[in-house]
Amino acid sequence: MKATIEDRIEKTVQEAIAERRLPPGTKLGEQALSDMFACNRANVRRALASLAAQNVVDLIPNRGAFVISPSPKDARDIFQARRAIERTVLRQACKNLKPADLDDLNAILRDEDDARSDGDTPRALRLSSAFHLRIAEIADNAVLQRFLADLTMRSALIIGLYGADEGTNCDKGEHGRIVAALAARNEAQVLAEMDRHLSHLEADLRFDPPQDRPAALRDLLMRD
Repeated sequence: MKATIEDRIEKTVQEAIAERRLPPGTKLGEQALSDMFACNRANVRRALASLAAQNVVDLIPNRGAFVISPSPKDARDIFQARRAIERTVLRQACKNLKPADLDDLNAILRDEDDARSDGDTPRALRLSSAFHLRIAEIADNAVLQRFLADLTMRSALIIGLYGADEGTNCDKGEHGRIVAALAARNEAQVLAEMDRHLSHLEADLRFDPPQDRPAALRDLLMRD
């Protein structure tokens, strides 16, 4: 099925958030988005409503749409939820893992290493999310996949707002250790590795007031 204009707007906003190009609190002006995507404002409103339903955007009466700004408590709650979901996902993935799945995960690891070596942070961030979501696919539970996709997106927002620096990302070896434990079907080890991984990401958060990063919406949404 061909992507609609609403799909394109949603995907562009989601990718910009996942890559931390679009800071929390950024206003998503209807007219700016309408001009950017050469569509009418009704298309934009439908896309923004869908993003709001996904907890990505706040729709504030008489003010407009804004990328959500999670509080420190929101951050703690989301990481707690991620731990619970990812542990359930990993248990099922250990049972379902096939050689082709392992090949896919190792390919993502190689691509992550290449992106880091090239200094391509946006690509490394996309691949980091893809790694977690690929494990959810292996678990083969569509409901958990949707939950994890939502939590992964919201985690990206939180790290963008509270990360110790803009380079905050998954440690180079952590994904590899998760894959090694999966390959061994060592459930206890893979759960411990994921807990350690998420704890590292959460420990890097600094709950200081966010820095203003003014920029035109087009510059924030569109990759160079």
